[in-house]
Amino acid sequence: MTQRSATVQGLLWTAPWWLGFLLFLAIPMGFSLYISFCDYPLLQRPVFVGADNYRELARDPVFYKVVGNTFIYAALAIPAGTVVAVLLAVLLNRKARGQAIFRACIFVPTIVPLVAVGVVWMWMLSPEAGLVNQAIRPVGQLVLPAAQALDNATDGAQWSQPILGVAQDLADGPAWLDRPGWAMLALVLISLWLIGSPVVIYLAGLQDIPTTLYEAAQLDGASRVRRFWHVTLPGLSPVILFNVIVGIIVTWQIFALPYVMWRSRSGPEDATYFYTMYLFDNAFKYLKMGYASAMAWVQLLIILALTALVFWASRRTVHYRGA
Repeated sequence: MTQRSATVQGLLWTAPWWLGFLLFLAIPMGFSLYISFCDYPLLQRPVFVGADNYRELARDPVFYKVVGNTFIYAALAIPAGTVVAVLLAVLLNRKARGQAIFRACIFVPTIVPLVAVGVVWMWMLSPEAGLVNQAIRPVGQLVLPAAQALDNATDGAQWSQPILGVAQDLADGPAWLDRPGWAMLALVLISLWLIGSPVVIYLAGLQDIPTTLYEAAQLDGASRVRRFWHVTLPGLSPVILFNVIVGIIVTWQIFALPYVMWRSRSGPEDATYFYTMYLFDNAFKYLKMGYASAMAWVQLLIILALTALVFWASRRTVHYRGA
């Protein structure tokens, strides 16, 4: 077989991959980049306008609003999800009866369709009959007298008013879907309910940490907390880095849950109007496909920049075996 025929045969065997890559990724991305420099009302031919779409983005107040909302959500959801997922993985890694059942219970929510998740949590977060508020009210009623006493002791100081307001909300049952701050926290709470996939990955990472490291630390007199801090976390650091990067990508593309829970609206005071929702509205509601494509490329650049920042910040905190 000649080298040319071998090359042709190799290309034919790999055709499903590179044809799929060209048809479903490379060509659509190239077309998206082109129309980001065009005025493209979707039902008409695109007209090249240069960087006008990007200049309009720089002047768009809604653009800055959705960037801020998405950044706040990511800043809350990623650290909280990382901490909870690591702790759950450590607990599920301990040998106990029903271990497989507990692991399945943590993972099952991730395979439920997001539309169904949104509908269920709308009921769970109902101000009157929701299970979350029914569980919170007794705690709020215990906290409220202390908050009122603090407010009276400080003569209604400005810094004590938010504390009193939160305590009052907890005692009455927060209006999760109707108040800006509570709406954002509601989405973070739901994100914690959907951490089954990171937990499974952390479990795999825990299995890869040599038991000899734990034995050596125990012989040196290290407590469980110190073993967790000096053995478990360094051993899991590459897995944590991976999950944080995946979390950045997922949080900056949040769409289905807020779209379902607020019925395609932007939420209370636009508090749950996220980047991908505004992109979707520009593309299919306002028929500004060129503007939406420009937003998509800016979104890609934001994700790449945040990923690069995470890699840079992790140079001294991520430990690879044998490095």
